[in-house]
Amino acid sequence: MWRYRSWDVPQMPAEVPDTQKAIAKSGLQHLAPPNPSPGAPGSEPERQIRSTVDWSETATYGEHIWFDTNVSGDFCYVGEQYCVAKMLQKSVSRRKCAACKIVVHTPCIGQLEKINFRCKPSFRESGSRNVREPTFVRHHWVHRRRQDGKCRHCGKGFQQKFTFHSKEIVAISCSWCKQAYHNKVSCFMIQQIEEPCSLGAHAAVVIPPTWILRARRPQNPLKVSKKKKRTSFKRKSSKKGPEEGRWKPFIIKPTPSPLMKPLLVFVNPKSGGNQGSKIIQSFLWYLNPRQVFDLSQGGPKEALEMYRKVHNLRILACGGDGTVGWILSTLDQLRLKPPPPVAILPLGTGNDLARTLNWGGGYTDEPVSKILSHVEEGNVVQLDRWDLRAEPNLEAGPDDRDEGATDRLPLDVFNNYFSLGFDAHVTLEFHESREANPEKFNSRFRNKMFYAGTAFSDFLMGSSKDLAKHIRVVCDGTDLTPKIQDLKPQCIVFLNIPRYCAGTMPWGHPGDHHDFEPQRHDDGYLEVIGFTMTSLAALQVGGHGERLTQCREVVLTTAKAIPVQVDGEPCKLAASCIRIALRNQATMVQKAKRRSSVPLHSDQQPVPEQLRIQLRRVSMHDYEVLHYDKEQLKEASVPLGTVVVPGDSDLELCRTHIERLQQGEPNGAGAKAVSGQKLSPNWCFLDATTANRFYRIDRAQEHLNYVTEIAQDELYVLDPELLGTPARPALEAPQSPGPTSPPPPSPRPRPDQGDIMPPKGEGLIEAAESNDFCKFQELHRAGGDLMLRDERGRTLLHHAVRAGSKEIVRYLLDHAPTEIIDAVEENGETSLHQAAALRQRTICHYIVEAGASLMKTDLQGDTPRQRAEKAQDTELAAYLENRQHYQMIQREDQETAV
Repeated sequence: MWRYRSWDVPQMPAEVPDTQKAIAKSGLQHLAPPNPSPGAPGSEPERQIRSTVDWSETATYGEHIWFDTNVSGDFCYVGEQYCVAKMLQKSVSRRKCAACKIVVHTPCIGQLEKINFRCKPSFRESGSRNVREPTFVRHHWVHRRRQDGKCRHCGKGFQQKFTFHSKEIVAISCSWCKQAYHNKVSCFMIQQIEEPCSLGAHAAVVIPPTWILRARRPQNPLKVSKKKKRTSFKRKSSKKGPEEGRWKPFIIKPTPSPLMKPLLVFVNPKSGGNQGSKIIQSFLWYLNPRQVFDLSQGGPKEALEMYRKVHNLRILACGGDGTVGWILSTLDQLRLKPPPPVAILPLGTGNDLARTLNWGGGYTDEPVSKILSHVEEGNVVQLDRWDLRAEPNLEAGPDDRDEGATDRLPLDVFNNYFSLGFDAHVTLEFHESREANPEKFNSRFRNKMFYAGTAFSDFLMGSSKDLAKHIRVVCDGTDLTPKIQDLKPQCIVFLNIPRYCAGTMPWGHPGDHHDFEPQRHDDGYLEVIGFTMTSLAALQVGGHGERLTQCREVVLTTAKAIPVQVDGEPCKLAASCIRIALRNQATMVQKAKRRSSVPLHSDQQPVPEQLRIQLRRVSMHDYEVLHYDKEQLKEASVPLGTVVVPGDSDLELCRTHIERLQQGEPNGAGAKAVSGQKLSPNWCFLDATTANRFYRIDRAQEHLNYVTEIAQDELYVLDPELLGTPARPALEAPQSPGPTSPPPPSPRPRPDQGDIMPPKGEGLIEAAESNDFCKFQELHRAGGDLMLRDERGRTLLHHAVRAGSKEIVRYLLDHAPTEIIDAVEENGETSLHQAAALRQRTICHYIVEAGASLMKTDLQGDTPRQRAEKAQDTELAAYLENRQHYQMIQREDQETAV
């Protein structure tokens, strides 16, 4: 068996030719003999730590992209021999590479050169030496001490070995394709280093590093000896424009393929709180780092220019609707032929355009892998874009001038809407207040409260009640002013898409407007809608405004300064004449409705006419703690009853059936609800079919998902207003006994309820306290309840730990329900807290391996690791810290299942 470690050299078989050459070309450079041992810490110049991709001519081949991490533990990727932190014997900060997922101490980053380990290469060098290089991508192999999934060779899972002295590497995985193998010669052969990499499940959207070449800087013409050559160079350069003549360090030479849809990802880190920065790290892991761009580092223009010749290019805009508009305007400037379609990952607050194209109202926790699949499978559609031209109204008198007004609109094009009146005034007040005091607007709840307060005060003041007296609206040559004066609206909206104001539908639902054509975002028509205060209030509960007309051109004349907003960007516009006309159509990606889990009619298993599904509720508290542990989350869920739905129903239809069930209405044969269990109005569906976790489904995307896609026999829903797990129903089906388990005992009073403790209960506690394993086993087989508690709430596991009884602890972990593991007594201590405080290493190991939480705190706020530290058992504390590190990694989804 080969034991690959980054701090030693494996014994290579003699028959493998050119082993060192193969290693040098692969990601396992650290298998080569190490350089001389490092000197004293701090003897070398400090290396720059990069957190962004380097596009300069001095970019380092295989450079890591570092982010701060809270991952704890003793293990540093450079190994003990080169670990500077170990030499200094003190705690230091850690960094994680987003592209290859290794974790090192910050002072140890420079030591990666000692073991010759580089990140996955994101480009290739140009020049004569690289002409004969293969055009395929090589694997980038990385050692893993923890790996999810199964070995690609033998199909067995990876055993996680976290014991007191274990530093064993369990797997070798490729950070490109995510394939993983056991760290032994029978599974991972050295010949596999030379194999080409497939780039994994998302190969169609990954831009291979072989497409990206670092160019050599052209020779200075002043150094050319012959005057003729110098003149011809200058003449040739003079024919190029300033952009074409400028030398760039990197060039793109794509190899077109009809099956590929290369993707550029633009992330606005300012959108959606801190979601943007987290999303960047995920995309750097799944894709080539040179196809992921941070919009705060210069905008999208240079990236789009660089990749303009890539065939079938697609774009993913991660941000709000303003971010999407920024990218679309940049595409207009560059005039790419054909323009690449743009998909959306909504990170903003309103996200009306994202809702229209089925991308939802906001990003929650959907796996990035699924998002990439949606972008690849999405349908290409068109989106109308509208020009706005504002000119001063010279007919307005001097009395109508406003010193605080401007003659220019914030944007000259809109994708969603243009509005004036009440809504624009409220938005303008919010923006001005936020610019004056940005520290007061750091939470979405506070922002919504400010909006509500501003809207109420504006309503009382009636600042927009005379709007109709100061405007003139002409649509396609028809003057709508008399109609508007009769309606007396306080807000007028020129709408391009069906959604407005964070998901509302101001034009009404498709079946509501029989006098007009159906609303579309690609028909070249605008919808003109007027709102009174009554209709604005009804908008949030499913109402709509007054439909005025559908038109292709608008001439809007204002006689005084009026608040307006363009796609959410407000200003107070002076008296003006505004012309609205179709500009062009943008190419977008619409998220497609998927039926991947529903059998086709040609299959042997046709779609059933009806599905009987058990409905279960998950609390927000349990979801936040356990959503990376599917089994525990399933155990923590509460049954709500049985729902009967059509076999081909989507989640939107399923929601109506669930609401009927909650209201006590009949829902098909045999459908029933558990009495006393009700959902709050803001519940949402959970997808329980992914490999290792649950994730929420946005309500705006329910029509895109079928019930059979997210559930099998049980359908899980999340109730955000349920903070803790409620008590389970009094009557539940008893667990079926195992082959060696005794029959379930009859219900008996619990000691913590003040009743007299039954004799078997007294005997079990006495046997646990006296470490009498035979008597304890005998009493349990006679019907003793393993979930007994004493008057202080201590379980049998607490008593066994206090007595140091290893056999009884093992017996309880094997036979008692899993709830006993993290059960707490009256002082908030779990059995693991007690074992750590008593320095019982073996018992701690048993309880941890059984699945105990290492993040749980007692009433003093201490975790088990901190209890071990207070007991001055540093080795036990280190072990618990490593296991806590493992649980945190699971929650961060650091590794991807193969």
